[in-house]
Amino acid sequence: MPRTTRSRSAFSTIRPVPSPDNGGRGSVAAARLAAEDFGNQIIGKKIEIISADHQNKPDIASATARKWFDSEGVDVIADGAASSAGFAILEIARQKNKIFLISGPGSSDFTGKACSPVSFHFNYDTYALSRMTSEAVTKAGGTSWFFISADYAFGHALQRDATKFIEAAGGKVIGSAAHPLGTADFASFLLQAQASKAKVVGLATSGADVQTAIKQAGEFGTVERGQSLAGLLVFITDVNALGLKVTQGLQVTTSFYWDMNDSTRAWSKRYFAAMEGRVPSMVQAGVYSGVHHYLAAVKAAGTKDPTVVAAKMREMKVNDMYNKDVAIRPDGRVLHTMHLVQVKKPEESKYKYDYYKILTSQPGDRVFRPLSEGNCPLVKS
Repeated sequence: MPRTTRSRSAFSTIRPVPSPDNGGRGSVAAARLAAEDFGNQIIGKKIEIISADHQNKPDIASATARKWFDSEGVDVIADGAASSAGFAILEIARQKNKIFLISGPGSSDFTGKACSPVSFHFNYDTYALSRMTSEAVTKAGGTSWFFISADYAFGHALQRDATKFIEAAGGKVIGSAAHPLGTADFASFLLQAQASKAKVVGLATSGADVQTAIKQAGEFGTVERGQSLAGLLVFITDVNALGLKVTQGLQVTTSFYWDMNDSTRAWSKRYFAAMEGRVPSMVQAGVYSGVHHYLAAVKAAGTKDPTVVAAKMREMKVNDMYNKDVAIRPDGRVLHTMHLVQVKKPEESKYKYDYYKILTSQPGDRVFRPLSEGNCPLVKS
């Protein structure tokens, strides 16, 4: 098929076959749902979606992006997974003047010093996660915190940013402990948190480590002893893996919850059908939103030209199953509404994946880093 008759979308994403729950195959499925919304065609061209596993390695991500752009006719890459891989993809996209839709990589630098005319950051970032959770929990009475943080850049950044917002809201951090990647036993950290008598135990970690920490906090009776548990990056797929008995009471921030309203439920029903009943995470919803908005911009512009489409994407508001008239800033930040949720008790859950109570919601211009503070070269005066 000649390349002029198709529009290729690529998804450089982690695809662990045994566990496709967060990102991975689910992100590809979400992208296909966006293509379906446009009849799998755009401006007379078939929408084609391909994918690859970069194993979270920047060199593989970079090589894959280069091959896709140079020899396989790819128009846009979405997802990206880890921030390190995302930055590698972004550099190639910038060189080739191709659009990159970011949903999964969390670094706020994507809309800061690394911002690009062709990149768009859907979903969350570290700044918004830190601010939404720490500020809301502190204002609700969680005025003293003890952090258990990952002992690498991601965890340090989350704790640093959260501390700033906790103090601004009238709270204080009275202690912290740093754990190495892949910690199997959080007992000493949880005992330190318990001894601190902090009202809130903040988890500035993610992935398998946050699951282990939450599970062992349940075994230690952290919540039952009167402390709140706040996770700065916890996905609904983590809650599903651990179960409500373990995660009940946990407060987390998310940009998407499948059961928010009729529109999100209808979309999630389609996702369930495509993914053998698995629950969609905010990463997968963000991929859908990014691809949907890209295709809407291509349709409105009447061309696939990246410069024209990128400008149209910034001009148009984001409207889809969970975003209504959401703006995109000049730095590429999509100003999603963010939600602080609390995991339900087992007896409160009435049906499958009925996991969250929404405690508060904040508009994106209130939660994400101000444009003036990001040092994005595109907006420097």
